[in-house]
Amino acid sequence: MKLGQLLENMKYDLLIGNADCVVTSIVNDSRKLEKGCLFICIEGMNSDGHLYIEEAIQKKAAVIVVRKEIDQSILEQYGELPTIIKVGDTRYAMAFIAAAFYNHPAKKLKIIGVTGTKGKTTTTYLIKSILEKAGKKVGLIGTIETIIGDTVIPASHTTPESTIIQEYFSKMVEQQIEIVVMEVSSQGLMLHRTQGFLFDYGIFTNLEPDHIGPGEHKDLEDYIACKSLLFRQCKVGIINCDDQHYKKIIENHTCELEFFGFSQDATIQATDVRYMKGEGWLGVSFATKNALELDVTLQSPGKFSVYNALTAIALCRHFDIPNQTILEALRTAHVRGRIELVPVSSEFTVLIDYAHNAMALESLLTTLKEYEPKRLVCVFGCGGSRSKLRRFDMGRVSGRLADLTIITSDNPRDEEPLDIIADIKTGLLETGGEFVEICDRREAVAYAIAHAKPKDVIIIAGKGHEDYQEIKGVKYPMDDRLIIADVVRGM
Repeated sequence: MKLGQLLENMKYDLLIGNADCVVTSIVNDSRKLEKGCLFICIEGMNSDGHLYIEEAIQKKAAVIVVRKEIDQSILEQYGELPTIIKVGDTRYAMAFIAAAFYNHPAKKLKIIGVTGTKGKTTTTYLIKSILEKAGKKVGLIGTIETIIGDTVIPASHTTPESTIIQEYFSKMVEQQIEIVVMEVSSQGLMLHRTQGFLFDYGIFTNLEPDHIGPGEHKDLEDYIACKSLLFRQCKVGIINCDDQHYKKIIENHTCELEFFGFSQDATIQATDVRYMKGEGWLGVSFATKNALELDVTLQSPGKFSVYNALTAIALCRHFDIPNQTILEALRTAHVRGRIELVPVSSEFTVLIDYAHNAMALESLLTTLKEYEPKRLVCVFGCGGSRSKLRRFDMGRVSGRLADLTIITSDNPRDEEPLDIIADIKTGLLETGGEFVEICDRREAVAYAIAHAKPKDVIIIAGKGHEDYQEIKGVKYPMDDRLIIADVVRGM
C-alpha cells in the first residue's frame, strides 16, 4: 500500500522523501524491522524507538515515523534514505495508520468496548454468550485471550497495541464475524490504542482507585480522565449510574447515553435481588424493569454478579435478542477464573477467582460472607516483583473477613516465596485472624479441601484464569482447576 493512502486525513510534516513509496508492513518493535516496512518510533517505559532509527535505515525500512528531531549526523552517513515523516504523537498516528493499512475493518463490524475497574472480563464473556446464543458470530479481545472464530490467542495485554487490534479486526472480517466485544483498559485509552475507529457501544462498569502509581496513572483524576475517553470514541454510551464517579466519566461525552443500575433513574433498573444457595453452589436472582422486564437467575454469587449480568442485558437489548435467549445464556454462562464454581462436593463449595489485590479480595470475601457459610476459607498468595503494600493489605483483608486463611505462593517471579508469605503474614497478624502457611500451592489447595467442613465456602484466589506459575522468569504449568481435580482424585 502506498504511504499516501495510510496518511489520508492526517497532519504530518514530510521531512525526507515522498508519499508515493510502498509500505509492506507496519512495525513499532525494532526487533521486527524488515525491508519495506513502515517503522513507527514509539516512546515506551523502558525504550525509545527513536534510538533505532539508524538500524531501521540499515534494514531498508521504507518509511520512518518520528516525533523527535533526528540527529543529522546519522542521516549524513547514508546515501539512500527512507521517507521520514514527523507527527505530533507517534502512538496516536500509529492507530490511524494501522486502521488504513488493514482497510478500516472496524467499518465492517459492530464494536463493543467495555471499560471499568472491575467486571470487564466477565461482562465481555456474558455479552459474547448471549449474542452467540442468538446466532451471532462474535469475536472477543480481552485480558484472558483473543477469540477469532476457532482461533484462540493468549493475551499479553488487556487492550493490545493499535496495530494488533486492527490486525485482529481484519482477521475477524475474513472469518465473517459480525460483532466484536473487547475490554478497554485505561492504559489502552491513554496510549491511544483504540484510536483509528469508532466504537458502536461503549460500556462503563465501575471505578475504584487502582492502577495508580509509577508507569500507570499519576492520580485518581488521571485514571478517571483516561476511562472517560471511551465516551468520546463511541456512538452510544451505556453507563452504570450507581457508581459514584459516573458523572465525571460522562463529562464532555460525544455519544448518546443510557444508564443501568439499581437507581430509579436507570434506563434498565435491577430490583428484587435474592441470594440463593444449594448443595455445593451459590447463586443470585433479580428482576429488571423500565426499558426491559426480565426475571433473571445466575449460577454465580453476589451483587457484582447482578451488575455484570445487568450490563450485558443493557447492551444486548440493542440487538433485538429474544428475552428467553438472554435468560438462558445468563443462566448457563461461565467465565474462566471469575467466581468460577468448581464441583467438588455437595457438602461444601469451592470457587476460583482472579482477585489479586486488596480491593478485589475485600469485595469478593464480603459478598461470600453474605451467604452465611459455616466457614469462609481463603487460599491466596501474592505476586513477586510487585508492590509490597499489596501483600500487607491483602493479608489484613483476609485476616479480617475469612474464618481461615491459607497463605501460599502465587507467581513469586524473582522473589523468594517465603519472603512474600512473610509480608502477607505481617498484615494478617494485625487482625488476629486464624491462618496457616503452606508455601506449595498444590499442598495448600489439598489442605483446604481435605479439612473442609459441611457448608464451608472455599475461595482459591489470585490466579483465576492463569494456567502457569512464574518463577525466576520461567512459566511452569499450574492450573488451580487441575490441582483441585488431582486432589479430589487422590481423595
